[in-house]
Amino acid sequence: MKILYIDMDNVLVDFNSGIGKLSEELLIRYKDHYDDAPGVFELMDPMPGALDAFHLLAQHFDTFILSTAPWHNPSAWSDKPQWVQRYLGKAANRRLILTHRKDLNRGDYLVDDQHKWGAVHFIGEWIQFGSPEFPDWETVTAYLLPRA
Repeated sequence: MKILYIDMDNVLVDFNSGIGKLSEELLIRYKDHYDDAPGVFELMDPMPGALDAFHLLAQHFDTFILSTAPWHNPSAWSDKPQWVQRYLGKAANRRLILTHRKDLNRGDYLVDDQHKWGAVHFIGEWIQFGSPEFPDWETVTAYLLPRA
């Protein structure tokens, strides 16, 4: 079975939705670096279509979540697993990998919106979520399913 990695922030998770739920105090304190705000990652909503796409793709690929947590935000390291458990449940049980070097993971596909953290050097195919070619989950699943 082919290995598929999926990023969290702005791929599975709507990052901006968490920012909108921060208190006024945290919005001011973390103005230029919201990803360091305690608890922000647990507040985020799923991206449109992300949950259905994950469950569908997990039936055809050996699917993992490959994400980065901000180094200076200790709550992110616990918020991300909690988000995965809440929204993806058993389908993602023990399938979350937090790393700052995505290129060190072996696999066939990586769905990620950013070229950072080694995504651009991933050995396998990098599918840039949010790009003109892959603007949403519908286009990503339409591309991946025939390749399973």
